[in-house]
Amino acid sequence: MPGFNLFTHIAFAFAIFLLSVALTVFMIHFVRLMDVPNNRSSHAHPVPKSGGVGIVLAFLAGCLTIYFGASSARIDDLYFWGFFLGALGVAVVSLIDDVTQKSFLAKIYTQVLGIGALLVAGGVLSKLSLPMVGEVALGGWGYAITFIWMLGLANSYNFMDGLDGLAGGVGAIAACFLCAIAWSQNSYFVYMVSYALAASIAGFLCFNFPPARIFMGDVGSAFIGFVFAALAVIGASFDFGHLSFYIVPLLLFHFIFDTLFTFMRRVARGEKFYVAHRSHLYQLLNRMGYGHRTVALYHYGVTIAQGIGAFVLVQLPPANRALAFVPFLAFQSIYAWWVLRRAMALRLL
Repeated sequence: MPGFNLFTHIAFAFAIFLLSVALTVFMIHFVRLMDVPNNRSSHAHPVPKSGGVGIVLAFLAGCLTIYFGASSARIDDLYFWGFFLGALGVAVVSLIDDVTQKSFLAKIYTQVLGIGALLVAGGVLSKLSLPMVGEVALGGWGYAITFIWMLGLANSYNFMDGLDGLAGGVGAIAACFLCAIAWSQNSYFVYMVSYALAASIAGFLCFNFPPARIFMGDVGSAFIGFVFAALAVIGASFDFGHLSFYIVPLLLFHFIFDTLFTFMRRVARGEKFYVAHRSHLYQLLNRMGYGHRTVALYHYGVTIAQGIGAFVLVQLPPANRALAFVPFLAFQSIYAWWVLRRAMALRLL
């Protein structure tokens, strides 16, 4: 990166981390938005659920600093503001959801507004490399694919935020890997935004790692999912290094697999997929007797493995990059089979 100064970047990340810590402490002590346990909860006592506000504000402050202060880590103004306003919009409507407890379908309707901001600004996936085919121009289909991808990942991340430290730790690790890969591929905007995201989440994680003193709530989980989804599109289409779109899906593959697998299983059983439940694979693992810390650390380990896989992915020819998912799909399939088999033996299903 032209004019790169390692000390400046470390200091910037540390400043975002401290801001996130300060905001999270403020939310713990002065904002009494509580998550009261019910029959689906994995905690026994009320816990503040406004921690995502600290993540959001620290991250957006970092983004504004990058926009006004960085010389090379830039994308077109229209794309930046579409991304920034879209992320802010998702955070605001998710915070309202945390306060008012809207239905799942109401959440979907409001998330569409934030995603629409990026689409209107032109933040659309324009091409995709497919195995045995090569690069395919998406044309008008790019809008539909981008919309489904962003809505899907925002909600997948939200669904996976059900245990102490799980979504926060995975997000911090995945953001660090995305930061390192973006640096290696000269995608300077994604590089800087990724470490701003990692620092923002890390400040919150100090208080969310088991046992959690605060939860991130929808305002944090849907926001993080949106940011990751948007960075996949921006990195592939508008950043200097043109990152492979597949990097983010691979980094978060265990979250995506758990969500899709649970969705398909519930639909096959005739259950309403939008009704709250405790049958995600990670939830079943917890209900089997594995504690929050054990389940979180397991997912951290898988995230690291997927991060290494993402480094391998970018070394492959574009037409073969989707094949990097094969070993992780095999692993997740075996994991799902084992979890369901154990859950049925324990009469959890």
